[in-house]
Amino acid sequence: MIGLLGIIDPPRPEARTAIATCNDAGIRVLMITGDHPLTARAIARELGIVGADDHTPSVTGREIEVMDDDQLMLAVKTTSVFARVSPEHKLRIVRALRAQGEVVAMTGDGVNDAPALRQADIGVAMGITGTDVSKEAADIVLRDDNFATIVSSVEEGRVIYDNLRRFVNYSLGGNIGKVLVLLLWPLVMLIITGATKDAIALMPLQLLWLNLMTDGLLGLAMGTEQAEPDVMMRKPVDPGSSIWSDGWGTRTIWVGVAIGVGALLLGAGYHGVGTTRGGDAPYFQSVIFTAIAFMQIFQAIGNRSTRLPLHRLDWKGNPTLLLAAGFVFLAQIAVLYTPFLRDAFHLQPLSALTLLLCIGVGVLLLVAIETVEWRQRVHREAVKV
Repeated sequence: MIGLLGIIDPPRPEARTAIATCNDAGIRVLMITGDHPLTARAIARELGIVGADDHTPSVTGREIEVMDDDQLMLAVKTTSVFARVSPEHKLRIVRALRAQGEVVAMTGDGVNDAPALRQADIGVAMGITGTDVSKEAADIVLRDDNFATIVSSVEEGRVIYDNLRRFVNYSLGGNIGKVLVLLLWPLVMLIITGATKDAIALMPLQLLWLNLMTDGLLGLAMGTEQAEPDVMMRKPVDPGSSIWSDGWGTRTIWVGVAIGVGALLLGAGYHGVGTTRGGDAPYFQSVIFTAIAFMQIFQAIGNRSTRLPLHRLDWKGNPTLLLAAGFVFLAQIAVLYTPFLRDAFHLQPLSALTLLLCIGVGVLLLVAIETVEWRQRVHREAVKV
């Protein structure tokens, strides 16, 4: 009995937690092993791959031998444990899963695992116990031979995808707003004055400042956002879906239009006001320039999450963004009220009321973003029910 106990190879304690996380994340875990069916099922139940009340029988290699491809495709849909399988069986199982549109990650450490590792979308070899052949066939090599590392990698991948979406949404939305201002401002002048004398909404240097400070600094800081609390409670993203799915395309457009319209309205309201204050630069240009900058600052703050309200986000989750937003805010104030910077950028100092109004439209944009996201969350919850 002592000898039998000595050869037990129990699952790692963290493996059960990792598999539970996979289940929450919509990732299905299958066990494919050469062990006896009873042994395989006992370990699968201990790990949580199958539930205690799941009495679906394991599929053995002998049964796979007599299955055609259609029967095997049905088996992989309903069965989570495959026992007494050969390398050829592993390869057929991977092919059956991929034929159904599944994205398959396959783990293995032996020479006989190499064909299946190569066939899978993501082959994962063991770095410590794995053979050289399996490592060469795999796409990823685990240095710690720990299944939980794969789950952590999936989480990191989801965070990167979310941050990519945030950056594209933020950058493109802001640029839509700026393009609208540049294109429509001559028309606004034609309506207001009947001429296109003041048809330039932003000077080239002002536009460059916005691109570097708001798009550049804030966009880069957005890429450091940490994982949202529910990142591993979502279904996997469909590989065929667009980055604009789930309402991101609509969000980008309406936020960009809101930035453009807000800047145009403020600029039109201040046209002809204080045109000689502090220099020859038109006052309305300084208003448009400042309004866009502040709207993009608050857009970046509202862009931190589309699934959680702002008050539920941990402000420590992205201190870089907060520091960048504070820096851009102070830099915008400095460029308006520091004489040599103001002259270099062809600006005029704004009155306190005008400055507060520019900040106010930024806050209003943030409120609009949060309101739309709140309605979308309510809709998603209603669909689930």
